[in-house]
Amino acid sequence: MARPPPAVRRRPRGKIPAKSVIARLSPPPARPAVSPRQVPVVSLDEALDAAAGYAKASRSAATWRAYESDWKLFQRWCEAVDCVPLPATPHTVALFLAAEATLGRAPPTLGRRLAAIRLMHVGARLASPHDAIEVDEVLRGIRRTFKRPSAQKSPAVDEEIKRMVDAVEPQTLRGLRDRALVLLGFAGAFRRSELVALDADHLTQRDEGLSVLIASSKTDQEGLGQIVAIPRVSGSSYCPVRAVLDWMIVAGIQSGPVFRRLYRGDTVGKTRLSPQSVALIIKDLAGKVGLDVTRYAGHSLRSGFLTSAAKNRASIFKMADQSRHKSLDVLRAYVRNEERFEDHAAEGLLQPNSPARRP
Repeated sequence: MARPPPAVRRRPRGKIPAKSVIARLSPPPARPAVSPRQVPVVSLDEALDAAAGYAKASRSAATWRAYESDWKLFQRWCEAVDCVPLPATPHTVALFLAAEATLGRAPPTLGRRLAAIRLMHVGARLASPHDAIEVDEVLRGIRRTFKRPSAQKSPAVDEEIKRMVDAVEPQTLRGLRDRALVLLGFAGAFRRSELVALDADHLTQRDEGLSVLIASSKTDQEGLGQIVAIPRVSGSSYCPVRAVLDWMIVAGIQSGPVFRRLYRGDTVGKTRLSPQSVALIIKDLAGKVGLDVTRYAGHSLRSGFLTSAAKNRASIFKMADQSRHKSLDVLRAYVRNEERFEDHAAEGLLQPNSPARRP
């Protein structure tokens, strides 16, 4: 006679058997030993140094310098009014922003000051007051009441670029360098920081012109790279491709920075130009051709290209390809400025001897 099956014991709901608990709490079985040669060893100090380096690379050197200056300014203000800078209360930060706005500081500058305060608190593992409602409302009010227009530099349009190039001394290395700098900066709609960061291996010659790699830029902080095409202008003394090649050949530049410092005796150095040097070169050439030097700077090359392209009816999408703007709103402003007087609503009005309309 067959034996009946054993009774099935049901576990109480909500409980875990003791054996299961012990199994979960027990350490996992030991893994086989791995030879030290198979595992790359990085010490804690090395990892710490590497982490600090990567954190520093999250922003440009100029941004870090600005943050440092902003924080020191906040510290001095707190000392003057007997407030604690770290940790700062939202009330202290709101008063600081109001004091700076009273001195005429622009909202973007105040935003950067606030970012510096936030970073110092985060770095000290303290709660940051930057996003408190009191701070936000004061900054919002400053933005609404700030009416001073930004002092933008004048664009160096194509005709002015030609005049500047004509003012250089092409028989000298300095003249060749400045000529190449101005023409390439204009044709590529480059920022001054992008120009001075160019290395020889960033330039690739093609039948159509130059292919220029921008390794990192304001809109490409992670360094993914952007390619800018510089077309040849055959038969023109203002060809940017010819100007760059002439400078590099005569200066003997085969690697390293393209635009370098020059020393006495027209000697080519090994260090690259600074962004400020680009502005000084543009100002110097603007003064030589009778332009107001206070109205021109390094950005005049980039804005000059966009202004000239808009005037020449270039496609806004092609303009964006060259300037690498992520938003078309900025480019539309250039186009609108050039088309402001076209098909104007007042066209035909106030003409002499025009027939009067009855009221």
